[in-house]
Amino acid sequence: MNKWPSLKQLHYLVTLHETRHFSEAAERCFVSQSTLSKGIQNLEELIGCPLYEKKDKKSPLVFTQAGEMVVSQGRELLAKGQDLIELGNLCQGDAMQGQLKLGCIPTIAPFLLCDLVQEVNARYPQLNLLLREDTTANLLAALRHGELDVLILALPMDIGNMDSCIVGHDPFKMVISRNQADRIRVPIKYDDLPDESVFLLENEHCLTEHAVSACKLTEKEKINPFSATSLHTLVQMVANGLGTTFIPQMAIEHGLLENQNLIVVEPPGQQAHRDIGLVWRPSSSRRDSFLQLADVVSELL
Repeated sequence: MNKWPSLKQLHYLVTLHETRHFSEAAERCFVSQSTLSKGIQNLEELIGCPLYEKKDKKSPLVFTQAGEMVVSQGRELLAKGQDLIELGNLCQGDAMQGQLKLGCIPTIAPFLLCDLVQEVNARYPQLNLLLREDTTANLLAALRHGELDVLILALPMDIGNMDSCIVGHDPFKMVISRNQADRIRVPIKYDDLPDESVFLLENEHCLTEHAVSACKLTEKEKINPFSATSLHTLVQMVANGLGTTFIPQMAIEHGLLENQNLIVVEPPGQQAHRDIGLVWRPSSSRRDSFLQLADVVSELL
């Protein structure tokens, strides 16, 4: 008879990987340290190889290559196990109740989540939204590991095997200081802009890739090598006469440019925009919940 690792053993290992400390991992799992150690030891015996390096207690805990692989796959199995539990909960009630862990990127979250929470509270008072703002890469990792249920992202984006639906389009605009605008012809042509006059966000923000692609900016010499960490910083740089940049329409509508000496113009490229979409695990049993949430987001957009 084949022996299978238990989700509890995988939970112990994943928690140990996160904490790198046996006593802290045991505390987070609500078990004794001996119980956690025994569970991980049994897991090693089932797999047939060590999962972490056995050193003295003062040395930092280091996982073996096999251990890293087991942790990665264990996270996915734990996420699917959580999906099974949610399926049982949904069979007993409405899809729009309970807790929903939602992730959103920084170039959308400040301009959407406040309105979304208010609308969800009004329509679905039994649904409790828990929010996390982070970069696309970090949110997708959290989704795969079961730490989040659904994401609001800018698309297109490589989301692997995740499911998704488009809920709206967010046009791009160019913003430029009034002083510089007097010296540039409209409609704007990139050839008319000085070199290194286009400022963008850091590459970890997907808005940069979307804006450059949608607005047909191919002249790399026009891009300034100094990048901003947020849309607010980007606006301040342009407001001080340093150049121009691309800003999503939803940010403009929510007052990002208020009290700034800036004008808004259409960028090159026909109907330049990014798509806004919801993304979730295909194994999740809460697809109906996500689609109803998508309807709310679509109306807000």
